Amino acid sequence: MNITIVCDVLGEPNNGTTVATLNLIKFLRDTGGHNVKVVSNDFEKSGIPEKDQIHLPTLSLGSIADKIIANNGVSLAKPDHDILVEAMKDADVVHIQLPLLIGQVAIRVAKELNKPVTASFHCQAENVSSHFHLQGNEFVSSAIYKEFWHGIYQYCDCIHYPTAFIQGLFEKAIKHKTNGYVISNGVNTIYTDKGLSRKNEKFTIACTGRFSKEKAQELLIKAVAKSKYRDEICIKFAGEGPLLSKYQRLAKKLKVDADFTFYSRSALVDMLNKINLYVHTAFIEIEAISCIEAICCGVVPVINNAHRSATKAFALDEKNLFKENSVRSLTQKIDWWYEHPDELEKRRMEYEEMRHQFTQDECMRFMEIMLCDAVDIHKK
Repeated sequence: MNITIVCDVLGEPNNGTTVATLNLIKFLRDTGGHNVKVVSNDFEKSGIPEKDQIHLPTLSLGSIADKIIANNGVSLAKPDHDILVEAMKDADVVHIQLPLLIGQVAIRVAKELNKPVTASFHCQAENVSSHFHLQGNEFVSSAIYKEFWHGIYQYCDCIHYPTAFIQGLFEKAIKHKTNGYVISNGVNTIYTDKGLSRKNEKFTIACTGRFSKEKAQELLIKAVAKSKYRDEICIKFAGEGPLLSKYQRLAKKLKVDADFTFYSRSALVDMLNKINLYVHTAFIEIEAISCIEAICCGVVPVINNAHRSATKAFALDEKNLFKENSVRSLTQKIDWWYEHPDELEKRRMEYEEMRHQFTQDECMRFMEIMLCDAVDIHKK
């Protein structure tokens, strides 16, 4: 098939949405044998062949907004009707990455050209509202979901949801049943338990993800600061983002041994294979691939039991959860696992079965099936 993928955000794979998109593109091109054209403004470090790139201009929202966007390590594309027509005219199916500006313009162009369309649900309402300190406002979240529905998803032949959690949340907000396909974004096979020694000088905890408000890494810093074993614990934060300096200052102030590093993929796998515990602090999440990656590397997770996060579904029982955004509860869980190394090893083995559920190629194969289904559905 000829497939056109439209991306508001691309560039360097420094966020879950871009990683998932690049994985899909690579599978469709290399494994599925499809012709894939990618529409975006930023292809730097994406690895997409130049012949498959269709360039849009970069959107400017003013100096202040542009700085905020840049601090998040992304840039946004600006719509151009003629470029989008050219990108889609020979497509058998169009896939839209996000329900943002380019996605909303692209869906109208696809309708003009009578093309089958699918779209992924990579953006939670709170990913938008948190920038305005309104992430707890249910009215605002509902309004954002309704805008997503009216602007793009109501016109899609199929919708990709990474989890049943976000499908249920969205359909409840818009009061509509959708033609949804629940498909994990999957984990690369490089993320595996190598059987390396986890005997460290200190009890080592990892936390991976962008340093941003909704990821809430400060919960872990504060929890370790209150631990009975603070001086015997170190934290390895893997990522980058706008709150990096703030978290570095906080760790120093609270005398917490914390390292902040942006790891290459292979270095991240090695790090996850050597740590003792993984803590997932985010309170807004559609699908925490970073948590799944840690589990696949043989690490036991402790997860924020946040009502707007799908990640809690990966907890085997209450010992893998801490109360929503509670520093005290997280400290208690960390201390319990520190004091029970035999139980920690036993729990690692209990996670073995879950590690095989997220094979990336299998997940991408289901995405390919969804795209084919959209073509058939559109003909009816």
